[in-house]
Amino acid sequence: MSAPTEYKFSGWMGLDNESYKGQLVEGEYEVKPFEENDVDIKVSHCGICGSDLHTLRSGWGQTAYPCVVGHEIVGTAVKVGSSVKGIKVGDRVGVGAQSSSCLQADCEECAAGDESYCPRIVGTYGSKHKSGHKSFGGYADYARVPSHFVVQLSDISLSSEVLAPMMCGGVTVYSPLVRNGCGPGKRVGIVGLGGLGHFGVLFARALGADKVVAISRKASKRADALAMGADLYISTDEDPDWATTHAKSLDLIVSTVSGPNMPFAGYLQLLRTHGVFIQVGAPEDKLPAISAFSLIGRGLKVGGSLIGSPKEIRDMVELADKKGVKSWVNLWPMTKVNEALIKFEEGVPRYRFVLVNEKHAEMPDARL
Repeated sequence: MSAPTEYKFSGWMGLDNESYKGQLVEGEYEVKPFEENDVDIKVSHCGICGSDLHTLRSGWGQTAYPCVVGHEIVGTAVKVGSSVKGIKVGDRVGVGAQSSSCLQADCEECAAGDESYCPRIVGTYGSKHKSGHKSFGGYADYARVPSHFVVQLSDISLSSEVLAPMMCGGVTVYSPLVRNGCGPGKRVGIVGLGGLGHFGVLFARALGADKVVAISRKASKRADALAMGADLYISTDEDPDWATTHAKSLDLIVSTVSGPNMPFAGYLQLLRTHGVFIQVGAPEDKLPAISAFSLIGRGLKVGGSLIGSPKEIRDMVELADKKGVKSWVNLWPMTKVNEALIKFEEGVPRYRFVLVNEKHAEMPDARL
């Protein structure tokens, strides 16, 4: 079912690698031709993710400018292709960091429901569709996305501003928690209490872990971590003996930070025999070197995880709805996106910025 296309695709564009410094400009752009498996979304909310800034400054490789970032999108379906099932015009929907994959039967990843690991992944922004047209994200009025990667949200009671940052930030930690057995009987550590890390604490608790430990450099976020559901807070800068004091106390660690100076060896000390360390943080520098014996001696496993599938996003929001999990957000009018980017880079968010498109949604007065 389709509605008349009486709208233009316009958003806040980065034009060069200085744009992350609050230099986005508003303008129109050409999206891929509409196909009958597509959904056009009137964007009401879009979270700001660290990936947006990495892309705007070409930190992970050269970005094809102009680029409209934003992959934590919630809005209303305004045009729905004839082959789309489960979504109709007027439904509230969401989109995460991926807008397409090959979806071929002979693709090992897609066939297994691992679309986010498809070698032909198309990101919600900064990628190219099969047509050769660039993908554009959610710092915008409208987004056009293949329906397989559009998540139905109409039956979820949580507000759109709470749901938006879960589309990427939430599922990025939810996926490795679930895939590595987080639940009753597990003791779980979350490294970093930022946008990703706060979701790690919230979802580890919602999944029923026996113990949830937040691990951060400074003690300043201790009260927040405990309010989110952490049982223990470890400040690595302020307790020189943290690694030995808490040695062999965790079954699973999900790390949302990275960098050449992170105390990687110390984190591994916290794991019990056959414990698992999963890296999800992906800044522009490298992880520190570690001794092979730190893995061999206790049979530890170190791995990584990338975003999550559409099914995982849907499973996550259902759990969040059932358990009352709410993102900790600061709301910004989309017209002030440049100011928000500057504040984001300064580390102001507690714990996720969400842009509100005032053309399509009301801007609340207070933080949720």
